[in-house]
Amino acid sequence: MTTVSPVAPAPAATDGARPTSRRAWGLLVLAGVIAVLAVLSIAVGSRAMGLGEVWTGLTDPASDAHTVVTQMRLPRTALGLAAGAALGLAGALMQAMTRNPLADPGLLGVNTGAAAAVVTAAYFFGFASFTQTIGFAFAGAAIAAVGCYLIAGAASATPARLALAGAAVTAAGYAYVSAVQILDAATLEQMRFWSVGSLVNAPTTPVLPVVILIAVAAIAGLVLARPLNALALGDATATGLGVDPRVLRVAGIAAITVLAGTATAVCGPIVFVGLVVPHVVRAFTGPDQNWVLPYSALTGAAFLLAADVLGRVIARPAEVQVGIVCAVAGGPFFLYLISRRRVASL
Repeated sequence: MTTVSPVAPAPAATDGARPTSRRAWGLLVLAGVIAVLAVLSIAVGSRAMGLGEVWTGLTDPASDAHTVVTQMRLPRTALGLAAGAALGLAGALMQAMTRNPLADPGLLGVNTGAAAAVVTAAYFFGFASFTQTIGFAFAGAAIAAVGCYLIAGAASATPARLALAGAAVTAAGYAYVSAVQILDAATLEQMRFWSVGSLVNAPTTPVLPVVILIAVAAIAGLVLARPLNALALGDATATGLGVDPRVLRVAGIAAITVLAGTATAVCGPIVFVGLVVPHVVRAFTGPDQNWVLPYSALTGAAFLLAADVLGRVIARPAEVQVGIVCAVAGGPFFLYLISRRRVASL
């Protein structure tokens, strides 16, 4: 006599929904953390402000705090959030597109191109102000990224070729920057300040156009999530699923160039955000780019703003530039991730 074993209730739907719910809640938590950090960024500075004074500065144009809040700290906060989100998202896109867990936006020569353009503007054209060099820096980042893609073979650009081309562009760019700096002490001084990475120029930066440009590029980058999931299976499989790897890489490079190029142009080359943030995110979300990309944008914004607030506190009344704080915090943390656990797969 045959016995029929009872069919156990399948918990697949519940188990599948549970991680999705956890990730959704995680996005809400990140948004809350960013809100708290934004308030701290406005309140913390050479002169600390209470929440009441911050609110008065935001709402009362006649108050003493209005100028400090609206013209200095609020633009700096907005720029920090936008630049952090841009770098975090650009790093996640770069790692997914090249299938290289050690990739960051600098792999396309973005930082080098921007640095070369800043040196050119200062030495050959005599541009000294920050606003005069923003356009040059962005153009240099874009030219370097496009040049990297063309050197890699354009239509036949593979992840390995992109990495090698990026290394070549970076080496050539830094050789040019070093040569110009040696020739002119004034250029060296200006470049030394810009290369640290800072948000102190936010009051003189056209923050609203920067935020809009980054937002548009971020939306374009987020749209690439599903095609990038297909690309993770290999070029042949992605093609079979209806994704053209060449078109996807062109779109990805364009989004990365705008995101990282804009952030680098206005803040200088801030390291480790694009490299570390995607690793931290994938440890929580897994490799699904539908979650990795938005998490990377929000985590990058929170990380950069927290680093900026910390830099204002640890050396009062002076401040440590955000690029230095990110390097000091990001370097050891990345080494910890590599040594203590398996790097989350792409």
